[in-house]
Formats: sequence, structure tokens, C-alpha cells
Amino acid sequence: MENDSLPPIFLAGPTAAGKSALALELSERLGGEIISVDSMQVYQGLDIGTAKPSPDDRRRVRHHLMDVVTLRESFDAAQFVRLAGLAVQDIRRRGRRPIFCGGTGLYFKAYLEGLGPAPPGDAKLRAELEATPMPRLLEELEQRDPAAFQVMDRQNPRRVIRALEVIRLTGRPFSAQRAAWFAVRQPAAGMIGLTRPMGELAQRIHLRVDEMFRRGLVAETESLLAQGLAGNPTAMQALGYRQVVEHLRGQRGLAETIELIKIRTRQFAKRQLTWFRRQMNLEWFTLSATSPALGWAEILERLKADPPKLPPS
Repeated sequence: MENDSLPPIFLAGPTAAGKSALALELSERLGGEIISVDSMQVYQGLDIGTAKPSPDDRRRVRHHLMDVVTLRESFDAAQFVRLAGLAVQDIRRRGRRPIFCGGTGLYFKAYLEGLGPAPPGDAKLRAELEATPMPRLLEELEQRDPAAFQVMDRQNPRRVIRALEVIRLTGRPFSAQRAAWFAVRQPAAGMIGLTRPMGELAQRIHLRVDEMFRRGLVAETESLLAQGLAGNPTAMQALGYRQVVEHLRGQRGLAETIELIKIRTRQFAKRQLTWFRRQMNLEWFTLSATSPALGWAEILERLKADPPKLPPS
């Protein structure tokens, strides 16, 4: 019988903050299973560049919504909401607690508050926008919706094109149509935001990127190109893979590519922090290498768990 007496935990925050390690710890202490909230971990084969949990960690705690589609398939927020709902039911049927963990804010919001009211795509308009140079698209977006322009990842053509598609189809700013969806609410129990001091977060990002290349990110990307990565407009925007593909096509050297990914990842982490602070009412905790037990103790106390047992450093 489904056990709905255990409310889900929602663990969000910027990349490299330590969310996955905390989710594993909470899962073991609270009898939980992890639901990945990551728009790229859903793809089979995107392993190193998305920092998927290791096989040992996935044996340690059951994970959901990883490797659910191939590179030949598409995936969006609506599919996430449906599959996440099924995962919650499955987890609760076995008397376990769902623990949502990740950094894709749109998926968190879609699950918690429903999908936004944006219209369905228009194939003809989409093709027209895709054929337009990016500087012209950005100029139009800045003129027609300055609010969306300020917060959007302008390195991501897919998102820019979708915003302009909605604006042209409705005649209204993209940001205004999402305003009701992003209504302010008080943080509920179990709504946790995790971060680090910015200098420490940047250092962790640099170490993670270096480790990805040591583990074979270039070879993994070459293999993924053979499996259809370039034909998937969503997966091709994945941070790290996009830059490595450009490197493989001769656009820049390896050292420059590694440095660029570090820069883009730091920028991405800052955007994530801004987005989560503005759009989700999380109870924020700051972890630090100088006092690691303190943040863990606060979070576990907040969730009425046992005293923390820190994972290996």
C-alpha cells in the first residue's frame, strides 16, 4: 500500500554544491530513494559530463529518472512531471521516502506547481527562428522582453528560440506569461537549498571539470556523436559536451576547451543560484570545507534525522 505519510524532500542548488552526496546520506538515514531532477541525466550515455552517480552509489541507494531516453528521443518538463509522479508512487508503495535532487529549476517548478501556460510549438515559426542568426534573436528578445533577456542563458539557442516563439505566437512577453506560475510561497518542510561560499564553489567546479577530462569526457563525447548526439538539440546544449564537440570540430584546443567549460560552469552555477533564490522558496544551507559537519547537522536536524555521519572526503 502506498505510504503517503512521508512527504518528499526537495534538494536543489547550484552544480558542485554537494547535493548528490547529501541526497545519498539522507536516503540512507530516512529510508529514501532519489529522483534525479536533471534535464541531461535522463539521457543514456551522458554519464561523465553530467556527473551521474557512480554504479556503487546507484547500488547503495536506488535512483530514478536517469537513463530513461536515448539520444534519438526528446525529453521535456511534461515528461518529467509524469515520470516523477510514477516514481513517487513506486517509492511510496515500498514504504520509502522520495528525495528529489538536482539543479534543473524548471523541472522542480513544473512538478510542484504545474506546467506554465505557454502555447505548443509551431514548426514553421520554429524553423524560421532556427534559421535566424543568434545576434538578431538576442536583439529581438532584449527589445521585446528585457526581463527574460536578463535571466536567460543566452548561450543556449534552444531556450532563446523558445522564448521568442512564445512571444511571437501570443504577442505577450515570455516572462509575463510565467509570472503567475512563479508565485511566491512560503518554504515547506523539506524544501532545501544547498550552496557553498562562492570561492569554494568555483574551486569544486574546477576540480570536477578536471576530473571529467581525466575520466575520458572527450572519448565519451566522440562515442555519443556516433550515437546521434549532434541530432538532439536538447542534449547538444549540455554544458561540457557542447564545448567538447566544438573542440572535436577544430574550433579550439583542448586546454582552451577545459578552461572555457570551467568558465561556463561557474556562470551556470551563478544563474542557478539566482533562479532558485527568486523562483523557489527554499530553506538555504551553506556547506563549507572548513566546517563540514555544521551544515549537515543543521539539515539533518531540520529533517528530524539522526546526527550526521559524514561521507568520505
